[in-house]
Amino acid sequence: IIQLVNEKSCEVFGWSKEEMLSQNINMIMPPGVAAHHDQYLRNYLKTGIKKMIGTQREVNAQRKDGTTFPCVLGLSEVSKDSGLICGFIRDLTSEKTLEERNENLEERNEANTHTIKVQRKGLLVAEDTILGILDASFHALFVINEEEIIQLVNEKSCEVFGWSKEEMLSQNINMIMPPGVAAHHDQYLRNYLKTGIKKMIGTQREVNAQRKDGTTFPCVLGLSEVSKDSGLICGFIRDLTSEKQVRMEVEENHKLMLKIMDS
Repeated sequence: IIQLVNEKSCEVFGWSKEEMLSQNINMIMPPGVAAHHDQYLRNYLKTGIKKMIGTQREVNAQRKDGTTFPCVLGLSEVSKDSGLICGFIRDLTSEKTLEERNENLEERNEANTHTIKVQRKGLLVAEDTILGILDASFHALFVINEEEIIQLVNEKSCEVFGWSKEEMLSQNINMIMPPGVAAHHDQYLRNYLKTGIKKMIGTQREVNAQRKDGTTFPCVLGLSEVSKDSGLICGFIRDLTSEKQVRMEVEENHKLMLKIMDS
């Protein structure tokens, strides 16, 4: 039974929070997937064997209007004694569209089959690097206060940026940003705290982040309020290095395929 759901889930699936809370999680699954999911949970509760807890797999999900879409589903325990399981879902529609385009090119020119398969494999590898929330998350996560001081950080952040939790906690969030990005971020937060206007809260944007060793990398940064009265802001960071490399390779191979077909 669903105990907690975020706004993004409502946006993706078309139900309101009120419609989803206290309902069986099967409401977001096609019948075949729902039956398999029920059996897995029964086996897990009976044996304690975690075949899918802590992993990601590709399944189909179902919206309120009955349409389905491919997604990556990740499951993790909130804690050993809570009896709660946290699920993370990422829509794969865009990636699948890109795969289908490659498949069409493959059909038109069998000589390039191997190249396209390599591209598809690269996309799957990139999907496996997509990171979600807390230490169970596949994304780097920070919680900062109104002074931009880090209050909470997860293990994935340590892995991505190279600092330990002890080094990051109680430090300014600017430690993970290049100087130019840091100055812009400071100005945005000052404007937000002064006016209450949320230009970036609740949105995602592409920026550069900086590791402990000084190297930078492209990422997607998402910001959201933890709650209206807490004064805390949560940041989610997703490394785009692999995706940009894969996309560049796909585009180059696509251009090459078109040249071959035009010749």
